[in-house]
Amino acid sequence: MSAADLWGIMPLLILACGSVLVLVVGAIFPRRYGTSIGVATALGAGLWMLQSPPAVVTPTLGIALTPFARFLTVVFSMTAAAVLLLSHDYNRRRGIIGEEFPACVLFAAFGMTALVTSTNLLTLFLGLESFTFAFYILVASDLGNPESSEAGVKYLVIGAVSAAFVAFGISFIFAGSGTLEIASALRLAANGTENNPMVVAGWGLILVSIIFKLSLVPAHLWTPDVYQGAPTPVAAFLSAGSKGASIAFLLLLLPAAGHTEMLRAPLWWLSLLSMLVGNLAALLQANIKRMLAYSSIAHMGYVTLALLTGSATGYRAAAFYIVAYAAMSLAAFGAVAALSPGRGRDLVLDFRGIGYRRPLLGGILAMAMFALAGIPPSAGFTGKFFIFYAAIKGGEVPLAIFGILTAAVSVYYYLRVVVNLYMHDAASVAVSEGATLTETTALGAAAFVILLLGVFPGPILEMTATLFR
Repeated sequence: MSAADLWGIMPLLILACGSVLVLVVGAIFPRRYGTSIGVATALGAGLWMLQSPPAVVTPTLGIALTPFARFLTVVFSMTAAAVLLLSHDYNRRRGIIGEEFPACVLFAAFGMTALVTSTNLLTLFLGLESFTFAFYILVASDLGNPESSEAGVKYLVIGAVSAAFVAFGISFIFAGSGTLEIASALRLAANGTENNPMVVAGWGLILVSIIFKLSLVPAHLWTPDVYQGAPTPVAAFLSAGSKGASIAFLLLLLPAAGHTEMLRAPLWWLSLLSMLVGNLAALLQANIKRMLAYSSIAHMGYVTLALLTGSATGYRAAAFYIVAYAAMSLAAFGAVAALSPGRGRDLVLDFRGIGYRRPLLGGILAMAMFALAGIPPSAGFTGKFFIFYAAIKGGEVPLAIFGILTAAVSVYYYLRVVVNLYMHDAASVAVSEGATLTETTALGAAAFVILLLGVFPGPILEMTATLFR
C-alpha cells in the first residue's frame, strides 16, 4: 500500500481507531472522555474527506473516494457527531453507562463510510453489515429498560435474515457475472438478465434484504417496536444514518446496472404500499416514537418513488433526501430525547404546553414536525418537491399524485404534535430542566440545516448533480 493509498483511506482509519481509542480511554478514565473523543473523531473524519481528492485507492481494497463517497461520508460523520452530542446527557439521565455506546456509534459511522466508498461487492457487504452489527448493540444498550432488550432481539433477528438475503443475492450476481467489481458485475449482469435466471434471483434477494433495511411494507413490522424500545438518540441514528446508508446501497447498485425494467414493478408496489400503510398507521399512534417510526416507513416510500424512475434526476432527489431526512430525524428525535427526564414521556399528550415551558426545545420539535409534513420553507418541502418532480418527469404520474395525497394526510398527525405543544394547557408531567450545551449544539445544527435546505437548497442540489450523470 502506497502513501497515497494510506492518505485516501484515512477517514476510515480515523473512525476505526477512534472507536478503539474510546474503549481504551474508557478503561482508564471511566465515563469521562467518550463523548469528546467520539465527536472529535467523527468531525475529523468528515473534515478529512472534504479535503481528500477523488481517487481510486487500490483495486485490492475495493475503495474509491468518488464525489458520491465524499458527499455521504461527510453526512454520516456529521450525523454520528450529532447523535453523540444528543446522547451524552440523555444517557446520564437514563443510567446508560459504558464506553461501548460512543464506540459503537463510531463503528456504525465506519461501516456507513466503508459502504459508500465501496467499488467491490464484498466491501459493500462488509460495510453494510458493519454498521448493522453496531446497531444490534446500540438498540439494546438501555439495560434498565426491558423494551430496549426486546427491541435489540427483534432487530438482531431481522438483521440476520436481511444479511443472509443480501449475501446470497451478491453471490448469485457474482455467479452470473464472474466478477465482484460493482460496475463490471452489474453491467454484465444487466446485459445477460433475460438469459440468466441467477442474476434475476440475485436482484430479487438483494431487494428483499433492502426492504427490511428500509422497513418498506410488507417488511416493516419490526420498525415501531424497535424505535419505541431503543434509546431515543439511537432511534434518531437508525432513522438518519441506517436508512440513509441503505438508500446509498441502492444508489451504488442501480445506476451501475442501468435501469432494469424487472425492478420497476416491485419498486412501484413497495413505494405505494409504504406511503399508504406508513401514513395511515401513523394516524393511529399515541406514542410519538411509534408515530415517527411509521412516518419513516412513508418517507422511505417517497424515496423509493424517486429510485424507481431510474433517472439521474430521481437519484439526485434521493441523495438530497438523505441529507434532508437526516436533519429532520435528528431534530425530531433529539428534541423528544431532550424533553424526556428519567424514564421519559413518549406519548403525544405528554407534550401538552411544553412549547411554552421549554420554548427552545418546543420550537425545534415544532419545526421538525413542520418539515416532516413538507410545509415550506423547510427541507421536507424541498425534498418532497424534488422527489415528486423527478417522479412526474420520469413518467410515474399516478404514483406521484398518490404520494402527494398521502403526504397531505400526514399533515394531520404531525400538526397534532404542534397543537399539543402550543394549544393546550401544560400537562402535569415532569420534563427535563432544559437543553444542555451538547443538546443545544446538536439540535441547533439540525434546525439550521432544515431551514438552510428549505430556503437555500442550491448548493446541495448542485453537489448532488455532480454525483449522477
